[in-house]
Amino acid sequence: MDISDIATQDYTEVDAEERLGKVRALFEDENPKGVIVTRAGGAEYEGVITQKQLLSSHIEDDTRAITLANPSGNAPKLTRTENVRDVARKLVEGGTKIAPVFEADRLWGIVTEDHILEAVLDNLDALTVEQIYTADVVTVDEDATVGTVINRLREHGISRLPVLDEDGDLTGVVTTYDLVHFVTRDIEKTTRGDRRGEVERMLDLPVADVMSEPVTTIRPDDSVESAVRTMLENDYAGLIVTTENEPDTVAGVLTKTDVLRALSYTEEEHMDVQITGIDLLDALAREDVREGIEQVTEKYSKLHVRHAHVRFHEHKERLRGTPLIQCQIRLRTNKGQIAGTGEGYGADNAYYMALDTLERNVLEVKGVQADEEYQGQLLRKLGEL
Repeated sequence: MDISDIATQDYTEVDAEERLGKVRALFEDENPKGVIVTRAGGAEYEGVITQKQLLSSHIEDDTRAITLANPSGNAPKLTRTENVRDVARKLVEGGTKIAPVFEADRLWGIVTEDHILEAVLDNLDALTVEQIYTADVVTVDEDATVGTVINRLREHGISRLPVLDEDGDLTGVVTTYDLVHFVTRDIEKTTRGDRRGEVERMLDLPVADVMSEPVTTIRPDDSVESAVRTMLENDYAGLIVTTENEPDTVAGVLTKTDVLRALSYTEEEHMDVQITGIDLLDALAREDVREGIEQVTEKYSKLHVRHAHVRFHEHKERLRGTPLIQCQIRLRTNKGQIAGTGEGYGADNAYYMALDTLERNVLEVKGVQADEEYQGQLLRKLGEL
């Protein structure tokens, strides 16, 4: 299936010279997946602005939209004849929910993650949530401030945080949309002279003032199809995963990106590796990343890796011009999910730090498995006495 039948010419567009204040208002009023930036009356494509960019940016409202619209880095440029599976991979690796679609080198329209999920919805009943959800979840305490929430979202490059009470039970969820809606709504009430003080006041407010509750949850044994239907019907980007026995305990998160990633799994001779933030790679090639992970996982012969996702995230801090990079490697294996995270100046340093952590975690899983096998052998021998 290609994207010619699901791409659309219905999209939100602004001129490259438009103020970012207008772009923020568009996200508040229309809640698009992204805003297309053009010039010359829409004839020239300049890039895409996403909600996540606006949240992580300190740029003033009077700044031109073109400042955030990077035509090569924000979203992959697609053609109408591309395969849906390939497009799913490009959206995941580009870390975006929207991409422009071109025909004969001219902007034709857009495709979003929702377009893809709606097209394949009936084929998702064979997958369960447990097979693809993210288990290692970043959370925030109920007494955290809005400023803490924003920093945690930026630090981990994620779009949602489960909110936990003092007992560790789920009480709410806060998303980038919640924050943008809250900040935009309150800033509109203030004058320009009051804005700085108003923003500082909002950053000190408790997360309870922003979070959504009650939380819509799913269970690991639910089908991905039912989970995606819930997300599409309610315009959720993700759902919190809990278990039947502990409905208030967070077991994981399932996002639309997780589903897109599953759609793009391949049956290749070598390990299937997806890289988010691939534009940050310099000395490393995709093949180097794959080979490094394979060398680590080969140390545990009983470990079968179904899929590997490597994510690079750039921080603002720099050392002699080289940015501080966070790298996270997540493996989906027959022994469950295994991850490793590391930071360093430059993508290659961050990757090797993450790889070292991954190796320790793989060997820990191997040790646990060996202990379990030993205990089983011991019990069998005791049973024979």
